[in-house]
Amino acid sequence: MHLSLMPRMNWKHARGLWLLLVMLLTGTGRSAESPPTFAAWRAACAKLPLNRVLGGRMPPKALLPLQSFAEFDRVLDAYFALATNGPLANPSHWIGPSARHETFLNVGRSWFTEPRIPFEPFAEKRVLPPDAKVFLQGDLHGDIHSLLGVLDALQKRKWLEGFTLVEPGLHVVFLGDYTDRGLYGVEVLYTLLRLKLANPDRVHFVRGNHEDVSLVARYGFLAEGRAKYGGEFNAAKLVRAYDFFPVVMYLGCGTDFVQLCHGGMEPGFAPGSILNATGTNRFQMLGSLRQAEFLKDNPQWLKADPEAAALAGRQFSDFMPTAPTSPAVIGFMWNDFTVFGDEPAFTHNPDRAFVYGQPAVGYLLRAAGSGDAKVHAVLRAHQHSGVLNPIMRRLVASRGLFRHWQETNSAMAQIAVPSVLVKQLETSVSRSLPEGSVWTLNVSPDSVYGAGCGFDFATFGVLRLGARFSDWRIAVETVDVPAR
Repeated sequence: MHLSLMPRMNWKHARGLWLLLVMLLTGTGRSAESPPTFAAWRAACAKLPLNRVLGGRMPPKALLPLQSFAEFDRVLDAYFALATNGPLANPSHWIGPSARHETFLNVGRSWFTEPRIPFEPFAEKRVLPPDAKVFLQGDLHGDIHSLLGVLDALQKRKWLEGFTLVEPGLHVVFLGDYTDRGLYGVEVLYTLLRLKLANPDRVHFVRGNHEDVSLVARYGFLAEGRAKYGGEFNAAKLVRAYDFFPVVMYLGCGTDFVQLCHGGMEPGFAPGSILNATGTNRFQMLGSLRQAEFLKDNPQWLKADPEAAALAGRQFSDFMPTAPTSPAVIGFMWNDFTVFGDEPAFTHNPDRAFVYGQPAVGYLLRAAGSGDAKVHAVLRAHQHSGVLNPIMRRLVASRGLFRHWQETNSAMAQIAVPSVLVKQLETSVSRSLPEGSVWTLNVSPDSVYGAGCGFDFATFGVLRLGARFSDWRIAVETVDVPAR
């Protein structure tokens, strides 16, 4: 693995990054080294074979939209300049300890290369006006065709012009797992970073479990980058960028919030301080995750399920994360939810992480609120399979957005197929958000998941806020992906 990071910048280098950043933000300054327009980028990516056509083989190098890593590297430098000089660098935006310039904001060092800095995952709060709209999309896994198909839909709707958001009050949130298991992770990340640079305060990335150096080394992204760019590909620099993605975002209006994450619940983090802090944009380091302390202070949490309570007692601990999975996984990035309303409140999947049931989640959401602030629901991604298991059948039947716990468990429910489930589950375009609900967004279709489960549509949600949480709605939109 090529693990060099950014060299320490001199003033000329820093000035060049800021000029590039201004150009990307404003769309001005076209030159021989200017990044491609959205139209040019879209046309170049359209020539790429689908992942399902490649079958794991790399696309021809002549078709790559970025023929060298240099253009990606320039955009990545501009992103670092934005991240380390924007709101994250402002101590007044932090609750508790703020980001330190010698560690968190020092992009010349990392927690996974020597000399090491601490791993510092963080939470973010965003307060939006009641007329705001929030675009949400789940796992992309190297599927550039689905991502650009969705962005095309926003262009046609006149919400997006090129890389620039033009719809008033629209925010865009991607929920993690941008690479691996698909051969266009480079193209996906480049597209997302261009969106972020063009809309720095309105495009947001949540960190998924695959935004981790150990997973990109095992599941394909490192191999993809090496195959495309050889020694030019700087994996460590890319992975360091993930440290500026929150592992959880509490997004809301007034005192009403939803939890946006990739994985699931994390009882070791108490968000009361960040939820009740003044200001529309705040950050908080996770710090030590106090799972065992939560269990001790909340004996009633799993009281109705003694077996689940005993399991939590054996599994929970208080720990300071040193990596996304060490000494234990961060629940916001890894945990899952049961499918049926009568399943156990808390179980452990040794191949993944913890699985939370309806009563356990309801308690945790109520406990997350503090003072006037309330967390009402969870919107996330992550829980996918390449075979049609119970949740994948429900994701297909629900048009790519499934609300958990609509049914009770049974032998027939376990094997019900999408054509049957579509008559039983919520499938409308516009849906309300019940108190305590959990929603999973589907993975993009040009992937091992789409191939294995037989779906060819990409899903995004549009969350419309309101003055009261009871007024909030989410619209479910789909885009067909060509089968060429």
